[in-house]
Amino acid sequence: MNKLAQLIREYKQLGIDQQIDYDKLYLYSIITHSTAIEGSTITEIENQLLFDNGISANKPIYEQLMNLDLKAAYTKAFQMADNHDLIDDKKLRELSSLVMKNTGSEYNTAIGSFNSANGDFRLLNVTAGFNGRSYLSWQKISAKINEFCQWLNLERSQISTNKIEKIYELSFQAHYHLVTIHPWADGNGRMARIVMNMIQKEFNMIPSIVKKEHKAQYIQSLSDAQENDDIKIFLDFMTDEHIKNITHRIKEYQKSIQ
Repeated sequence: MNKLAQLIREYKQLGIDQQIDYDKLYLYSIITHSTAIEGSTITEIENQLLFDNGISANKPIYEQLMNLDLKAAYTKAFQMADNHDLIDDKKLRELSSLVMKNTGSEYNTAIGSFNSANGDFRLLNVTAGFNGRSYLSWQKISAKINEFCQWLNLERSQISTNKIEKIYELSFQAHYHLVTIHPWADGNGRMARIVMNMIQKEFNMIPSIVKKEHKAQYIQSLSDAQENDDIKIFLDFMTDEHIKNITHRIKEYQKSIQ
């Protein structure tokens, strides 16, 4: 983690995050890679045209809606981060409803109906792929989410703003715990990455991006951590991923100003 802290300081000292349109274009990159992990084929340039000019890419409407919805969710999430809002089940469901607004579905079960487009928690049990491990039973979701929110709010209130390593560690832990609870029928990965980036944004850190090129390793690190009940596997992957991304951006910036 010390290497990550050094890189973040160098990144800020170089003023990379002070470039024109930095926040906007960086967010577009986050969105593009996050939806790509879920199957979207829309590029960063195509998203820039879609978001800024309303120019539709020659891609399926479903993918365009997925990206537009995630942009709305991130806008709301970053407002919450700037306001230091407490996170509770209502706010998580609100963010989820934005993520799934135009691509969610209604589910009818023996227990009752729920709609992922409304941010409803699932009323059915799910597994991680065919013959995969089972996630938390739906009956336990509400209590587990409340426990998660209490833990996260307490950690946020106690962490020092200059503890770069601890801030990133907390954000990665939040990602892991939320996706492991798996409270929604769809959109859990996007929501976990939103909450991770919210925490980083709240403490003025450079938000981390899980690159679409590393999707397999990302999913494998989650699976291995869950199967072995060892969160360190996931924390190490996310730290290394962020180090690689920040190192690449620093090198590209230094080349551009030579």
